[in-house]
Amino acid sequence: MTTEILTAHAEGDESSTDVFGFWLYIMSDCILFSCLFATFIVLRHNTFGGVGMREITNLPYVFKETLFLLASSFTFGMAILSMYKNHQSRVIGWLIVTFLLGLSFVTMEVNEFANLISEGHGPQTSGAMSAFFTLVGTHGLHVSLGLFWMLVLIIQTAIFKLNPTIRRRLTYLGLFWAFLDIVWIFVFTIVYLMGVA
Repeated sequence: MTTEILTAHAEGDESSTDVFGFWLYIMSDCILFSCLFATFIVLRHNTFGGVGMREITNLPYVFKETLFLLASSFTFGMAILSMYKNHQSRVIGWLIVTFLLGLSFVTMEVNEFANLISEGHGPQTSGAMSAFFTLVGTHGLHVSLGLFWMLVLIIQTAIFKLNPTIRRRLTYLGLFWAFLDIVWIFVFTIVYLMGVA
């Protein structure tokens, strides 16, 4: 009985430490993105005679990119709902769909960057382009890391089933993924919509 109490207490301590560490990470990411947004807003008109966001933004393309990411948030929500209903195969299925949508988003972003660089609008051309590539690229890097995390969780869920540890990790990833969606909405609004206005 004493051993069971100590084990439960240790698991509770581990869980609370995980929660604290996760929210500490999210807060540090909020600070990081706040700084990047502030930098972009200050530098967005510093084109040094080059093109601005109005000339290089393909709004329909970026809107399609946005839809992929927002749809991935919905499918991840479906995975979480399936987790609560103990449907392991549905969890894995929804995670795979989410992964493919997220991968489509990253692929489109890389394609956008490659096109801009090939047209001579790389990050070295002006302060505005440097701030643009840094902000949007940092978000894309976060999405890529989230995709890697998701792939690992798909494999772990298939092997270890929906045990408490897997459930906790899925919940953390879901919060991280939702955070990236919120950041992207700000990117879409501030960088792209305000850029073409």
